Amino acid sequence: MTTIADRRVYTVPLAHGRSLTLGLRTLVMGIVNATPDSFAGGVADTDAAVRLALQMEADGADLIDIGGESSRPGADEVPEAEELLRVIPVVERLAGRLGIPISIDTTKAMVARAALAAGACIVNDISGLGYDQTLGAVVAHSGAGLVLMHSRGRSRDMYREAIYTDVVGEVAAELEQALGRACRAGVERQRIVLDPGVGFAKRGEQSFALLAGLSRLAALDRPLLVGPSRKSFLTDALGPCPPADRDWGTASAVAASVLLGAHIVRVHSVAPMVRVARVADAIRDRSRI
Repeated sequence: MTTIADRRVYTVPLAHGRSLTLGLRTLVMGIVNATPDSFAGGVADTDAAVRLALQMEADGADLIDIGGESSRPGADEVPEAEELLRVIPVVERLAGRLGIPISIDTTKAMVARAALAAGACIVNDISGLGYDQTLGAVVAHSGAGLVLMHSRGRSRDMYREAIYTDVVGEVAAELEQALGRACRAGVERQRIVLDPGVGFAKRGEQSFALLAGLSRLAALDRPLLVGPSRKSFLTDALGPCPPADRDWGTASAVAASVLLGAHIVRVHSVAPMVRVARVADAIRDRSRI
């Protein structure tokens, strides 16, 4: 019996006539935080954010995810107007220069609408359509791809909700509920990617258990995005260390995610994680011989 999970191949239509083929190899999503209070270091300056995104593409990123509101535990919510000021200039300047798709990391319908109009083609919603009831309709109307992430509560109090009997089973059930919300809003199922939300409303041991059980989420029949990059749960294994010193731990989590069925990994350090994903993919390929 193999310990490497099967990974189905999907074609995910995106806005602006684009699409992603997921499953032939692992795609790497680079994180650009256009915010001054990101837990792993943000870039509040538009020029710096643009340079970072272009460098990530040069380093092998397959997608760029741009966000203007920190979702770290305890973070305050950002007003819609401020979030728009942070992200829309970045999307506008990158839309004609990047050859890879742009994702907008937001929970707000107005921000998503503006970013999609500016050239983004994916909406990455950490709330799984749980915060803004109009966001699903914006995605449906635009034809964008949609990432639905699992979480509970808001960033400031998410750990109060980190109570599970079977974390993998409960995350799967709640992601299925998010799928239902999206489909009822008019989003086509084929456009949806699921993210189990490692580190969100999950304590360290629960995040490790979720990663270890990742292959069980294949039953939802949607591609999987996993974002372990530099998150605090890694310190349960590494010991206390700042986010910038967690890249070796991130590499381990990325490799495990690939072997257990992830289609996309979302990371801060693109160049080394592209190499990690390529080696893990090579092991996957050999497992089928």
